[in-house]
Amino acid sequence: MKYPLLSKAAAIGAVILLLCIVLARINVLVTERQYRQNHAVQSVEESLAGAQVLLGPLLQRSCTEEWDFDIGEGKDRRKSTEKREFLLTSPSHKLQIDSEAKSDLRYRGLFRVNSYGGATTLQARWDQLAAMEPKREHAGSRLQCGSMVVMLAVSDVRGLRSVTAQADSETVPVRAGTRHAQYVKGVHLELPAKRAARPADALAVTFKLDLAGTARLSVVPAAESVAWSLKSDWPHPSFGGRFLPAERTVTDAGFSARWAVSSLASTAAAEVQRAGQMCDVFVGEPQDTDDGYGGRPAHDPKCLETLSVAFIDPVNPYVLTDRATKYALLFIVLTFAGVALVEVLARRRVHPVQYALVGFSLAIFYLLLLSLSEHVGFGPAYAVATVACVALLGFYAAHMLGSAKAACTFGVGIAALYGLLWVLLRLEQTALLVGSVLLFSLLSAAMVATRKVDWYDVVYQWRVPASKSTL
Repeated sequence: MKYPLLSKAAAIGAVILLLCIVLARINVLVTERQYRQNHAVQSVEESLAGAQVLLGPLLQRSCTEEWDFDIGEGKDRRKSTEKREFLLTSPSHKLQIDSEAKSDLRYRGLFRVNSYGGATTLQARWDQLAAMEPKREHAGSRLQCGSMVVMLAVSDVRGLRSVTAQADSETVPVRAGTRHAQYVKGVHLELPAKRAARPADALAVTFKLDLAGTARLSVVPAAESVAWSLKSDWPHPSFGGRFLPAERTVTDAGFSARWAVSSLASTAAAEVQRAGQMCDVFVGEPQDTDDGYGGRPAHDPKCLETLSVAFIDPVNPYVLTDRATKYALLFIVLTFAGVALVEVLARRRVHPVQYALVGFSLAIFYLLLLSLSEHVGFGPAYAVATVACVALLGFYAAHMLGSAKAACTFGVGIAALYGLLWVLLRLEQTALLVGSVLLFSLLSAAMVATRKVDWYDVVYQWRVPASKSTL
């Protein structure tokens, strides 16, 4: 062959291209498994309950105003009546919420879904009921108003296992629906008719819920003063919404958090009066958008502000496997470069087929990682896949390189690469910095190791037929 070095470089390039196709197919498989996990989450939400958003309690009253007016003149003059219907709404002056969310893991096949359940108590207080007194728009009109209703809106009422309520320390029956045109899902209670006769007196209402949901729990701070205390045994909370907790404690045994928001900082109470939308959107800190909980979009002005927490799984095997495959091509190139350096320094020829076998073993690592992580978790799966691939490559390198010492060095190098990959997967903010420094270090080591190599002599040696085949 006239140009053996060029031919071998072309063959190795073809091997790398083939490995890119293999890695692309593995990426497709990871995406498919992520889709199936999301489908499992949706299946549990359809059978149990979805992410929960609580709004209220709100005080409301339906009223009707009728008035008479004249139509026409002279003999054709006659009276007519018109009517308008309107709803009076009043957020509470003070709202205290105490919640406990116990993790309740559900499974669909191999896929785990983070659900929760627990007690939530909402204590609302109105200093007075003046906002429930209707105002006439037409002189001499006739006003009629129904009973005062206290409503509590819930994004998914299937999660309400039980509800009890008290008004002014007296137990009152709770009925389905909210009687609100915008926030239709939830429950309500009717205040006694005599209560409307005392608008200057304070009103205290308490709802006690046994609430279940999936993935997230949010509260709309629709009151002049809102305090929310939340406890859970889930060790991996992700706080979002428009307000982060004023206090929070996160341990391996769970977390506790407390929010304190006033109407001076939040527009939720005012937006409820204008019937803003209850949106099931988790707005949190910027992170990877492939975490299974959607992106972190900016707050939609049409949506009510929320206090929110997501019950996430930071060791999501599909997210971490997808992240790992992004480094796959780089690791294959680095491995091939290491083998090429051994060829140059030890004057040992390696056939492109052997490059291909080494590359395929590196690619299969990610397939092993994906399949094992679904059964034993990502950490143990990574360890097993690493040991298996390092042992295989070390054994093969002993024959490929013709030296046990070179094979040990090669195996240590592969193990170091997998160790580096593990470090990069665990890092988020400093992954780019660490990766850049390590790549620079590897390049520096390669330049130092080959600083005395006569590359013209290497090219010449490649023109001489090999006296011994390495196959």
